[in-house]
Amino acid sequence: MHQTGTITRGQFLRFAGIITAGLTFAPREIFAQESPVTTIIAAAAKDPVIVQLLRGNIHLLEGSGGNIAVFDGPEGKLMVDAGISVSQKKIMASLSKISTKPTKYLINTHWHFDHADGNEWVHNTGATIIAHANTKKNLSKTITVKDWNYTFKPHTKAGLPTVVFQKEHTLKFNGSAIQLRYYPPAHTDSDISVYFPSADVLHVGDTWWNAHYPFIDHDSGGNLDGMINACTQNLAMSTDKTLIIPGHGAVGNRTDLLEYRDMLVSVKEHVSKLKKSGMSLNATIDAKPTKVFDSKFGNFVLNGAFFTKLVYADV
Repeated sequence: MHQTGTITRGQFLRFAGIITAGLTFAPREIFAQESPVTTIIAAAAKDPVIVQLLRGNIHLLEGSGGNIAVFDGPEGKLMVDAGISVSQKKIMASLSKISTKPTKYLINTHWHFDHADGNEWVHNTGATIIAHANTKKNLSKTITVKDWNYTFKPHTKAGLPTVVFQKEHTLKFNGSAIQLRYYPPAHTDSDISVYFPSADVLHVGDTWWNAHYPFIDHDSGGNLDGMINACTQNLAMSTDKTLIIPGHGAVGNRTDLLEYRDMLVSVKEHVSKLKKSGMSLNATIDAKPTKVFDSKFGNFVLNGAFFTKLVYADV
């Protein structure tokens, strides 16, 4: 299986130490000096953007926020997510390496800055932006994500999707019927999957962080049960041959995804049991309900303590 060992690590590991310290305190206390958003943007300005061919003219761009997929063909290019705008020149250079054809479409898997911050410049090159209706809604207003200690301002009109849908959308492009499907609220209230049937490649956005504890954005409708349900939906949409692109982490397969889903279910059950017994958040964190998973899943953006905090809020 293809491995991409440094997918966005260059950006995120620089602030992982902030998140792994003092996690019995409120997020605003953890990030009192600097939001991780600021650190991620600064890292994206420095890190290279790497291009790798996956399958069937589907390329992966790593190094600017979440994983970007690029589908190249006779009609032009299609991007899934746009990364962070400070990476514009590097992303444009990477796109040129793939082909000289124009980028006709940009699909947002959800509204978060590390996936949609580059919307405006991609649109200004001629691309039509497609997303779920809630992505457009969220990009159109001011949103504060408390766990990031950061307030996002509305996008300009050029950065907003102009083609939106509610449940499903099919885009015929480069001889393929690309399938977009909405998840009920999971990581956010705006998550979608993008499936390329001709290549059997599925991009699932931030409903999956391969081999990492995921962030759940409660301030824009995310919840743990939705994350688990999204995993079930992803498993149903894939086979053992499907390449599955996560929002963060290495490109994987159903086996990797199943391990991730089982981790979510196990942590939920453990944290729920502790909370129902009357344990406070701090006591639950001290009980280390994620201990058996920390060596694999706790070495990226979130450690077990911070993930426990997110789960505790949902059970």
